Amino acid sequence: MAWTFARRRCAREFLIEHLSLDAIRDCLEGVVPSPVATCSSEGMPNVTYVSQVHFVDSSHVALSFQFFNKTRNNVLGNPRASAIVVDPATAQQYRIDLEYERTEQSGPLFENMKAKLAGIASHTGMSGVFRSC
Repeated sequence: MAWTFARRRCAREFLIEHLSLDAIRDCLEGVVPSPVATCSSEGMPNVTYVSQVHFVDSSHVALSFQFFNKTRNNVLGNPRASAIVVDPATAQQYRIDLEYERTEQSGPLFENMKAKLAGIASHTGMSGVFRSC
């Protein structure tokens, strides 16, 4: 799934103006799993962890489907979500507000994410559990 990067907030709720995804790129390398929060169109919240919030460009990130049917259904009905990403060197946390744009099922972004997810699965002993994006 491709997401537009809306505004950025530190997890402690201090607004960080004009902070680009480039500035927190270390948080987007898959070292620390990220919780992603969504809400259904009926108002039912859901939080799940993803292995990686994948950097696409200075205003977009991508998430894989992994185990997230409920999250996927939620964003199809309500395109807004939030994720917490962690800098693995400093433990600084950032909340990023997201808006779902599209789903990609092939192409360079899809293949890159598929390869990274396979690496994460192999490294964590979950190769037989993770499924493709």
